[in-house]
Amino acid sequence: MQQKLDIAIAGAGPAGLAAALFLHRAGHRVVLFERFERPAPVGSGLILQPTGLTALDALGVYADIRALGSRIDRLHGTDARSGRTVLDVRYSARRGGRFGLAVHRAALFGVLHAAAAGEKIPIVTGAEVQTIDSGGEKAALEGLNGRALGAFDLVVDATGSRSRLKRHALHPTEPMPLAYGAFWASLGWRGKGFDEHALLQRYDRASVMIGVLPIGRPHATAEPMAAFFWSIKPRDAEKVRLNGLEAWKDRVLSLWPDSEAFTSQINSFEQLSLAQYGHHTLGFPAGRRLAVIGDAAHSTSPQLGQGANMALLDAAALAYALERAAGVDDALDFYARSRRRHVRVFQALSRAFTPFYQSDSTVLPFIRDRLVATVARIPPGPQILASIVAGTLVDPFRATGFGECDWSPK
Repeated sequence: MQQKLDIAIAGAGPAGLAAALFLHRAGHRVVLFERFERPAPVGSGLILQPTGLTALDALGVYADIRALGSRIDRLHGTDARSGRTVLDVRYSARRGGRFGLAVHRAALFGVLHAAAAGEKIPIVTGAEVQTIDSGGEKAALEGLNGRALGAFDLVVDATGSRSRLKRHALHPTEPMPLAYGAFWASLGWRGKGFDEHALLQRYDRASVMIGVLPIGRPHATAEPMAAFFWSIKPRDAEKVRLNGLEAWKDRVLSLWPDSEAFTSQINSFEQLSLAQYGHHTLGFPAGRRLAVIGDAAHSTSPQLGQGANMALLDAAALAYALERAAGVDDALDFYARSRRRHVRVFQALSRAFTPFYQSDSTVLPFIRDRLVATVARIPPGPQILASIVAGTLVDPFRATGFGECDWSPK
């Protein structure tokens, strides 16, 4: 597209910041709108998969995030009672040197925010976009109390799973709440007895999942940290709080005694954030002069660890669609079609896998403990599992216009 557009991006999280960088560098005039008075990250840790790392490499910030994160070579889970290995996924099962990078959300946000600030991309804070009027030649944005936020050739919705704007998509849907969520905490890294290059989990059937993920440092001068999580039904959270912190800790330690290195750092339930998950996938992540990216377009449980990576791919794919298409409408159609297969395959996989790890079923964890561990040892099982975790079971890069990162040491 030769025409350079006026583009508004709602949401200054990683998805919105990445989209702003891709679109700004393509020559478009970009403005970010953020509902908070000061943009800030939300949440604890995540794993940047080879897909997300490739997008960050295309943005030129790979070295910055690599310096803050913790390299992850495998995902390993055991039954808390028997000690049986029931999950063992290694990136090295596929040739090429792939790995994951676990990061604090503050690190990802900080790297992208610094890049946007360095390129003087304007961010309007305290401006929550409420609705879009696309009836005219441009899309008019309206904030709280009818505040006019301007008119744009294109609006990008990067406001997350609770988006108000996705109702303007062609076929809007709302997330279906999932039964299980999690308590999360960001704690100091205590390495004794833990692999600093692995996501480690313990399971009690499918109703309890405890995890420890080394997530590097939120910023250059911070100490290394870990994300600690415990699966829970959100509706049971208040009951757990009423029973008291020590009772909860006793339950955790009865299943994973070594995790005291982390539970000992928790002195109040206020240190634990309650994550509530939902599943939805927009049939067409676009509307008139509107593109929907990230969790606003597709959200699910974090079982496969694809959320932030999908958002980064969406941002890259949207910029590539605008580069290739003759006009905004064609670009939005190209964007939606180019991401459809990858998104739907991984949304379906996540929905299929989640009950094996977070549900009240007794049958599914029995199957998991005996089948998944076996599949993980017999080719091509290890290679398939590695591709699922890496986000590359279905080619994600064709839609972005760039190839996968070179994983040789940099």
